[in-house]
Amino acid sequence: MASKTTSGTRERKPSSSAPIGDFQEPVGPVGMSRPKHKRTVTGFGPQEIKSVEASIPEPQRAAWKKFSAKEFSSKEDFEAEVVRHIETTLARSLFNCDEAAAYGGTSLAFRDRLVIEWNKTQQNQTFADPKRVYYLSLEFLMGRALDNAMLNVGMKDVAKDGLSDLGFRMEDIIGQERDAALGNGGLGRLAACFLDSLATLNYPAWGYALRYRYGIFKQEIVDGYQVEIPDYWLDFNPWEFPRHDVTVDIQFYGGVRKYMDESGKQISVWENGEIVTAVAYDAPVPGYGTKTTNNLRLWSSKASHGEFDFTKFNSGEYEASVADQQRAETISAVLYPNDNLERGKELRLKQQYFWCAASLFDIVRRFKKSKKAWSEFPNQVAIQLNDTHPTLAIPELLRILIDLEGLNWDDAWDIVQKTFGYTNHTVLPEALEKWSVPLIQHLLPRHLQIIYDINLQFLQYVERSFPKDRDMLGRVSIIEESQPKMVRMAYLAVIGSHKVNGVAELHSDLIKTTIFKDFVKIYGPDKFTNVTNGITPRRWLHQANPRLSELIASKLGGYDFLKDLTLLHKLENFVDDKDFRKEFQEIKYANKVRLAKYIKEAQGIPVNPSGLFDIQVKRMHEYKRQQLNIFGVIHRYLELKDMSPEDRKKMQPRVSIFGGKAAPGYWMAKTVIHLINQVSKIVNADKDIGDLLKVVFLEDYNVSKAEIIVPASDISEHISTAGTEASGTSNMKFVLNGGLIIGTCDGANIEITREVGDDNIFLFGNLAEDVEDLRHGHFYGGFEIDPQLKRVFETVRNGTFGDAGQFSALVNSIVEHGDYYLVSDDFKSYIDTQKLINEAYKQQDEWLTKTITAVARMGFFSSDRCIEEYANEIWNCEPLPPPEKNGA
Repeated sequence: MASKTTSGTRERKPSSSAPIGDFQEPVGPVGMSRPKHKRTVTGFGPQEIKSVEASIPEPQRAAWKKFSAKEFSSKEDFEAEVVRHIETTLARSLFNCDEAAAYGGTSLAFRDRLVIEWNKTQQNQTFADPKRVYYLSLEFLMGRALDNAMLNVGMKDVAKDGLSDLGFRMEDIIGQERDAALGNGGLGRLAACFLDSLATLNYPAWGYALRYRYGIFKQEIVDGYQVEIPDYWLDFNPWEFPRHDVTVDIQFYGGVRKYMDESGKQISVWENGEIVTAVAYDAPVPGYGTKTTNNLRLWSSKASHGEFDFTKFNSGEYEASVADQQRAETISAVLYPNDNLERGKELRLKQQYFWCAASLFDIVRRFKKSKKAWSEFPNQVAIQLNDTHPTLAIPELLRILIDLEGLNWDDAWDIVQKTFGYTNHTVLPEALEKWSVPLIQHLLPRHLQIIYDINLQFLQYVERSFPKDRDMLGRVSIIEESQPKMVRMAYLAVIGSHKVNGVAELHSDLIKTTIFKDFVKIYGPDKFTNVTNGITPRRWLHQANPRLSELIASKLGGYDFLKDLTLLHKLENFVDDKDFRKEFQEIKYANKVRLAKYIKEAQGIPVNPSGLFDIQVKRMHEYKRQQLNIFGVIHRYLELKDMSPEDRKKMQPRVSIFGGKAAPGYWMAKTVIHLINQVSKIVNADKDIGDLLKVVFLEDYNVSKAEIIVPASDISEHISTAGTEASGTSNMKFVLNGGLIIGTCDGANIEITREVGDDNIFLFGNLAEDVEDLRHGHFYGGFEIDPQLKRVFETVRNGTFGDAGQFSALVNSIVEHGDYYLVSDDFKSYIDTQKLINEAYKQQDEWLTKTITAVARMGFFSSDRCIEEYANEIWNCEPLPPPEKNGA
């Protein structure tokens, strides 16, 4: 009988190429141990669950039901749960319960509550067997989980009162949690917002990533320099569940044996080499205002044959005895190991395959339980590749279908293309991953064969379609004919997916006219689409700025706007409402006081909350142009020094705040951090300047720090060279919290301008279409540096901010090496726009009107809208609301 789905009964057709059945082989080659999937929480299909349930005697079922876990719903129940966990799970008592233990007890109480919903959600999804979305992202920058869980289940006030009874303050308890170190920048934070929206909108979805033990790194500033120290965040993580019975053996190295079977079909067997075991760890992802709780599955690596080699240990070879274990565990040790070295490159590629192979095994196993024909796979499974990192999933799925399941190439390739969607996040050539052919040959020999086969079929198709354009074959080939040859992962992702999307309108247009323009000719424009990024208003308004969320709710008649952000437009009715304006302004000031207090505690720098807070916090990179910002700060400092004390009194006080991490091997970005800190040291100590200018670099920027920083901004800087920022999402967070933007016409700034209006954003600089001509002019024409920028460089070179030699490469990259990121071209426009901002800020009444209007017009930039667009245009999947009665 056909299984029921949300879209009605589907006719099941037997597969033409292979029998429907369980894996006869493990995920790797012959001779490997079979992965353990006997009887686990995820081990049954809907029919099996029903037959198991029917076989359990009624008295046992009744007893189980009677004592089944219940969710707490009152303050007393919450307190009982917290105390029980503190006393039994954590083995503490009334006399030695500190804030860390109180955090542990509170988290475990909420975790238990989520688990109940989580189990019901997974059961509901198993029974309905709908199309599921699998989001593969190398990063998930989740931030703190407790506050998010309390708000999403609507129990924060209950918890606050309960903790107060037990002698603790809510903010102290929330502050105990470490940020989950599973990402670094916008890519990972976008993935986290998407998981929140998928659950909130009731889409059946799983996230897949690696369980990094050390994540990115903890940033410390020592003598003005960035120093990276390990960030071991897993000391106590109540939000994860080890699934030691969900393991997959993953193969590396070895060789490929080919032979003909009895029917004359060529069979490939990948054999020998090294095996590493992937162990699953699950974390619940609750939706807001719904019982749906989805899953984030993280894979941890371990040696496949025990902890260490006992024979070697007994013969005194202690280091060698644990070598296999250490080599295996390094795979999931660190996010983005430094790949300046060859061994670092190999480790990164290992990470990517390990995660893709484990995730695909899991996805395929789940599909096979349904006993559907393989042709149904794309109707049940949508896999989204978040950037190029998970591109190896494409040849891996082909390998499973052809080598393990016996499908022919055409059927398998059809399934693969219909299953995958690819999100591109950059047009920067250096960020489009390429891996050397010898490295892939060494590490993944079967996958290299498959990639060559994909490429051959694709190039034959291109040659048939464009017989007169021989040059195109070289331009679009997955294999770059360089020394050594390289595999272009972005091209493989485009060819292997049915949809490719950019993340802002400008970016989506650029990928079609630059890096993928030949592919638009080959496939037509329909394969390429745009989904402008968004953010979750639950975390970035309700959690980060609760007073503003409450004020908005008081005017809109409730918190419905958190699930439908377009309702914010009604706030424009209150732009002239005196009481609303007064409270809006008070909330902004209180948020600035909170940040000023944090800056004093963390950095020891006193700042005046009445000053204009000018903030740039994001990953450190030359294209994001933190160097343009700090050169502008130096210019402002020099102008103030030139003024008489009377003139200075007329100036607008300003606090310039920076934050962000530079990749360990990115020397130029680290130089910018050093310059910011040196300028900070000189400017903040200058008695003539006082409060008129303060410069702050906040170390170790992360999600929970962003929740303090974002609501306090007056101006935020999104000043990338036009055409380099794919979208940006921090720009959306700042505006949603009543901070205006100074920015270039780049990424989502363009769409934000369209929504909020030209009067409520400060744009400057050259346009994307002029960038190539300007760069060309720098090399082949006259290249004049703006005189005001020249003066900044002279001040740096004369040692005002310490050893000028430290900054010579940064200055020379502009003066002598072509100024690739157009700092000199945009400098005058930038400082003129900053002057306009100073004047506008002095007119506080008009400024307040601008900020309220901007907030009211941000409804488009919700990650809920993004997910609806992905679901309709790319995934073709439906929500699955939880059953009305939760007894099921």
